Amino acid sequence: MKTRRHAKILELIKEFDIDTQDELLRYLRENGFDVTQATVSRDIKELRLVKTLSRTGKYKYSTGTDNANDMSSKFYSLFSDSVLSVEAAQNLIVVKCMTGMAQAVCASMDAMYWQGFVGTLAGEDTIFIVCRNDAAALETQEEFRKLISR
Repeated sequence: MKTRRHAKILELIKEFDIDTQDELLRYLRENGFDVTQATVSRDIKELRLVKTLSRTGKYKYSTGTDNANDMSSKFYSLFSDSVLSVEAAQNLIVVKCMTGMAQAVCASMDAMYWQGFVGTLAGEDTIFIVCRNDAAALETQEEFRKLISR
């Protein structure tokens, strides 16, 4: 049971920006794990989870091995320097980049683990992003447009 719970915790912190033990406790209970706050606290210690800065500027639980802060700063810098336009069409986003930069931007984007993304595909100067739904695409479009208007 403990091994399954630990695996679920790692899955949850990868999928969601969880910043408190109470929030992690709630997610675990929603996924069928009947645990106490003390158990969650021990699990966090045993898994050696740390709080790192997320892409939204809030802290979240992380394994600490994903270099979230480093990848975050690389992504935002690369994105603002290389992207020319962002356009949503239903649940898809088309990102136009300077020639030769799409794959680098896409790789840094993929390392960020965006919640609303199903997948990405990059060519020479274009990135296609498949979002979970139309709302996620529009929200991401607006967020990305702010990055290129700096």
